[in-house]
Amino acid sequence: MNRQSRRLPSLNALRAFEAASRHLNFRLAGLELGVTQGAVAQQIRALETELALRLFERLPRGLALTQNGHRYAANVRRAFDMLADATESLRPEPENLTVSVTPTLAAKWLIPRLGDFTRAHPHLTLRVLATERLSHFFTDNVDLAVRYGRPPFGPGLNVELLFEERLIAVTSASRTGTESTVQAQVPGQVHADAALVLLHDSQSSWDEFLEHQGLTSSKPFKSLWFNQTTLTIDAALMGQGAALVQQEFVQRDLLSGRLVKVFSDPMSTDAGYYLVWPRKPRHPEAIATVRSWMLSMV
Repeated sequence: MNRQSRRLPSLNALRAFEAASRHLNFRLAGLELGVTQGAVAQQIRALETELALRLFERLPRGLALTQNGHRYAANVRRAFDMLADATESLRPEPENLTVSVTPTLAAKWLIPRLGDFTRAHPHLTLRVLATERLSHFFTDNVDLAVRYGRPPFGPGLNVELLFEERLIAVTSASRTGTESTVQAQVPGQVHADAALVLLHDSQSSWDEFLEHQGLTSSKPFKSLWFNQTTLTIDAALMGQGAALVQQEFVQRDLLSGRLVKVFSDPMSTDAGYYLVWPRKPRHPEAIATVRSWMLSMV
C-alpha cells in the first residue's frame, strides 16, 4: 500500500485523543483545545469506532488508557512533535546580536530608542553589553561595538562614524539665570561668584572648553567629580552643577526643557563615536540592520 492510499484518522480526533491521553479527563482536554467536554468525547468515540479499538477505560472517577491507548498515545504525540518541529523550521529563527557600548551611551542614547528598534525588527534580539572596559569581539562574543576615540582601532576591523564629538555644557532648567550670569561677565573673565559648579568625569575637559568659549576664571570653580559621564548628567538634572557632555546624550533632555545650555557654542574635537565590527562577522545581515538603524537615529 503506497502512502497516498493510506487513510488517516481526522486530525481533530487525533488532537482530542492526544490531549485526553495527557489529562485523562475529557473536560480538561476540552479546555486546552477550546471545545466542550462533549465534543472531545464525541471525537474519541469516532476515533475508537474507526480504529475498531478501545483507547480509554471509562472509570467512575476518570479515564485510564488501555494498552492499545498507551501505545497509540506515544506514537501520536511523537507525530505531533515532528509536525511542530517541521513547522518551526520554516519560520526564521530570532537572531541574537551582542552590542558593546559605554554605560553612558547605553543609558542616555541607546536604551531610550530600543523600543523603536524592537518594533521594527521583532526577529532580531539585541544583547547590550554596557562596560567601560574595551570588549574583544571574539573572546567576549561581541558582534558590534561603539567605540570612542580616533580610528584606526585595530587590524581586521571595519569602522564607520556614528557621530562626531560635540561637547556642550548643560545644567538643570531650574537653575535659572545661570547662563545670563556667566555670559554677563566682562569678556574673557568668569569669576567664581558665577555660582557655577563644574561636574567632572573621566573624559571632561573643562579647561579646554572654557578656553574655547574665550573665557577664563580668576578663581577656580567649585567642582564635583564622578567616574562616569551618565552620573554627571544625572547630577546636572538634579541641579547640582553643569555637566560637559556629548550633545547627543542630552538631546532629549534639552528638547523637553529639563536641561538648558550654559553656553550656546558647542566645542567639536577630532574624536568621535564609531561603529566597529570584524571584517568577517558572524552575523553580517544582522549587523547591517543594526548599523543602518543606529545611523538613522543620529
